Amino acid sequence: MNYIDILHPEKSISKKVNQVVLIVAASWLLAVSAQFSVYLPFSPVPVTGQTLAVLLIGALLGKNQGAAAVGLYLIQGAAGLPIFAGGKSGFITLFGPTGGYLIGFIAAAYIVGILAELRYDKSLVYLGFSMFIGSLVIYIFGLFWLVQFVGEFSALQMGLFPFLVGDLVKILIGVVVLGGSKKISSMISSRG
Repeated sequence: MNYIDILHPEKSISKKVNQVVLIVAASWLLAVSAQFSVYLPFSPVPVTGQTLAVLLIGALLGKNQGAAAVGLYLIQGAAGLPIFAGGKSGFITLFGPTGGYLIGFIAAAYIVGILAELRYDKSLVYLGFSMFIGSLVIYIFGLFWLVQFVGEFSALQMGLFPFLVGDLVKILIGVVVLGGSKKISSMISSRG
């Protein structure tokens, strides 16, 4: 809160309400994206839309709100709402083989948010780079955790290699979606 907000508390409250609504809505978007899941017969890690949602949330909401939205998603899932991939929930899922990926979502949203705030989303190349970094962060957390369950070699076979192409496609989709939305937004604002 700054001095201007103290002079106009109604603006401050309205802004905070908007932030809370965005955080809750983003957590639900992440929950919906988790339901687009395909389980591979050889891996405990499903293919989901979550990675794309996490990267978009970080880029759109910034570091603090993006990380808060992902954190809220994890709290809701741990509390028992069936919002993790495949409708799973609870601490068993959060601390199971895929738990590292889930925790990594918070770090990824935060880092992509930092890069967006530093204006790395100004060009499509930088936006793709920031999303690539976010995906890398998710893999680091996820693989480190998965190793505890299946060993090093198996972790790469089950939690990395089958997902690389799909995650590159998700990054491309994210760049197209955000790049297109910015172009549409600038066209609308230039007409108004």
